[in-house]
Amino acid sequence: MIKKDANFVIAPKHGVDWWLAAAAIALAALGVIMVLSASGVMAERVMHNKLYFFKKQALFLCVGIVLMLAVSRIPRKLLYGPVYVYIGFILVLLTATLIPPFSVKAGGARRWMHLGPVLIQPMELAKVVLVFYLAYFYSSKQALVKSFSVGFIPPVVVTLILAAVLLIQPDFGGAVFLGMLFFFMSLVGGTRIIYLAVAGLIGAGAMALLVVSSPYRFKRWFAFLDPFQDPQGTGYQLVQSFYAFGSGQITGVGFGAGKQKLFYLPEAHNDFIMAVIGEELGFIGVSVVLLIVGVIMWRAWRVALAQPDLRDRFTAYGMALVLGIGFLLNLAVVTGCVPPKGVAMPFLSYGGSNMLACFLCVGVLLNLSRSNSA
Repeated sequence: MIKKDANFVIAPKHGVDWWLAAAAIALAALGVIMVLSASGVMAERVMHNKLYFFKKQALFLCVGIVLMLAVSRIPRKLLYGPVYVYIGFILVLLTATLIPPFSVKAGGARRWMHLGPVLIQPMELAKVVLVFYLAYFYSSKQALVKSFSVGFIPPVVVTLILAAVLLIQPDFGGAVFLGMLFFFMSLVGGTRIIYLAVAGLIGAGAMALLVVSSPYRFKRWFAFLDPFQDPQGTGYQLVQSFYAFGSGQITGVGFGAGKQKLFYLPEAHNDFIMAVIGEELGFIGVSVVLLIVGVIMWRAWRVALAQPDLRDRFTAYGMALVLGIGFLLNLAVVTGCVPPKGVAMPFLSYGGSNMLACFLCVGVLLNLSRSNSA
């Protein structure tokens, strides 16, 4: 029987949502297979082991599944924990990426750091931590959420601090991601629309200033409008992505038979892995991926709508946003709908930080999908 409260329709609960877990694992497993295809040639030349990235991604998958199951069983109070400690911890990790002894520089940016023998990207964890904070804030400040000083300024300050560190790295795409999380969570949290509109205009103006202040950034930012105008320069990556999708047609050229991954398409096993899927598995393969993504998002929203507790509902909504924005932005980049920025495809792109963060989100959703007595 469906329960109702003053503002929401609450769907009935049926325990752990194994459909969500199965869809996430299926997508990640497909990602491991495609990483093998997309990275084999490069891994053999650079690492002298064509299975190098495949083995690491398979390990990330196994660890991710264990993390997902563990988080799904953690007591709710322990899971939420002290949110301000979480914020402080992630801020320390993000700041550490700016310090050469602890960080790794790649592609002109310092986004990774050594945590013992492991290389991590704190930005991926920052998304989840920001969701925990915003869910806590908007669920506990409902009486004051319409006010400017109490209901708007604190979450803006926290988000800006995290985004500012990302911009210093620089990670423009990461800062935009956090900004989108803040906007959509504030929207359902009850923040006045006028505050969000003004903040959006200021943010857009700041982004525009950052783009026009650098001639190289300006050219790269607008390369997506006509990538063929400079196919060997700023438009190169997007042009190669188009070639990959175009070559795949309906059924694809066959698994492992793609040509663009042969040092034509940069980041073939990472941010542009969807282009490899489009080339090798064709329209059918891309459709299967989108179908699985649709199942994940459907089940995630269902979990969010099923929560009678406001903090649980906001948390589930935020975890769904982390996954949904990731899916949307990556697909928009590889298809040339938005400027090319480094946004990994959840579960599919190579990388342990992204994989574990995605499974963490699913684990939280599974936790919330269980009986409210948990």
